[in-house]
Amino acid sequence: MGSLPPREHLRPGDTDTVLDVVIPVHNEQTDLEPCVRRLHDHLTRTFPYGFRITIADNASTDRTPEVAARLDEAIDEVTAVRLEQKGRGRALRTVWGHSEAPVLAYMDVDLSTDLNALLPLVAPLISGHSDLAIGSRLSRSARVVRGPKREFISRMYNLILRGSLAARFSDAQCGFKAVRGDVAARLLPMVEDTGWFFDTEMLVLAERAGLRIHEVPVDWIDDPDSTVHLVRTAADDLKGVWRVGRALATGRLPLDRLARPFGDDPRDRELNGVPGGLARQLVGFCVVGALSTLLYLGLYSLFRLGVGPQLSNGVALLVSAVGNTAANRRLTFGVRGRDRAVRHQAQGLVVFAIGLALTSGSLAALGTATPDASHGTELAVLVAANLAATVLRFLLLRGWVFPDQTQTQTQTQTQAQTQAQAQTHAPDEAPDEAPGRPPGGMPYHHPNDDERDDCTRSTR
Repeated sequence: MGSLPPREHLRPGDTDTVLDVVIPVHNEQTDLEPCVRRLHDHLTRTFPYGFRITIADNASTDRTPEVAARLDEAIDEVTAVRLEQKGRGRALRTVWGHSEAPVLAYMDVDLSTDLNALLPLVAPLISGHSDLAIGSRLSRSARVVRGPKREFISRMYNLILRGSLAARFSDAQCGFKAVRGDVAARLLPMVEDTGWFFDTEMLVLAERAGLRIHEVPVDWIDDPDSTVHLVRTAADDLKGVWRVGRALATGRLPLDRLARPFGDDPRDRELNGVPGGLARQLVGFCVVGALSTLLYLGLYSLFRLGVGPQLSNGVALLVSAVGNTAANRRLTFGVRGRDRAVRHQAQGLVVFAIGLALTSGSLAALGTATPDASHGTELAVLVAANLAATVLRFLLLRGWVFPDQTQTQTQTQTQAQTQAQAQTHAPDEAPDEAPGRPPGGMPYHHPNDDERDDCTRSTR
């Protein structure tokens, strides 16, 4: 399966329903009707395209199903869905998986978020600028009213995400998010969580795949009657962080299915033979190289206390070379898993031998020219020799040690560009994919796919 096609501006005339807003509920018989009517009134007045509000009732035991059915019957743009199992993530995946709307959103039933942020939330998805959008309570321009306990927990949780999963989005848990339908078709089968961690997992995977996440500062007022169990939710979230981090580290997730080609300008599709990700690889290589150099210099200085310069240089360079190859393999060239790891290390040792020859030769030349050179002079010569070898090292890593990753990126971009051109030249042809199936015609299988059989829609 290839990467996603370039983003395009959605044409509202192609579908009656552009936006599907899901409201997941569990035992919300009191708040449900005021929420739905207020949201419906707001969308009717402000949203310029067709919309639908879907009530996702997940295993309510009070009168919530009756209220949902009554709203379904009374308002044309409202649909009620019943699931027999709890879980916000389960409800969202089920409803979004069945929806044919090109933009999918959800919000909490308490409407803590000001609805004036809804159009700014979905506008970048309609225009084709972004793939996902989230409301942020932690943005500087957001206005938030909530107690210190929830404020502390929210900020600590997002700090954990930044430190453990390198997340760059600011607010993972705000109940105010949207995603493009074509992205959801490929992204949701990769998301395992069925509860509150669903949002975080979806955002982390999307960000790691290079999808664009748009953030909207929101005005948000805490609901004092919220039934969320903070301690249990926090524990489940930490388990989710561990699970997702392990999956990303071992390369078990096919994130290449979510890749986007660079831009949608027709000129981008005419560029042939341009290596993919060169700028990003250069940045990664420089960062890894700087850290490796610091490690090398520290080890050399440590070993130099007990042995001669040549032996110290050889051992320090060997240790730092192994770490450098492993770091470049994962961070610079994006190679995940253990496949061919030994081979890559062996090739990295050849690159190490070249660096050893350059640095050892430099030390030998220094010893011949200045037999009593100081330790500082030795370090300066070694730094210069390492800088001289850096360009050659990058070219060898990119062209010899990790060539398959570069070729795969280029081929993936070429395939995506070819598909986009075919769609552009043949707009009237019927698509091969059935509704609700991911692009490419190959259905996903997910352990929780059978839950969709529990979904029943009420009929008017």
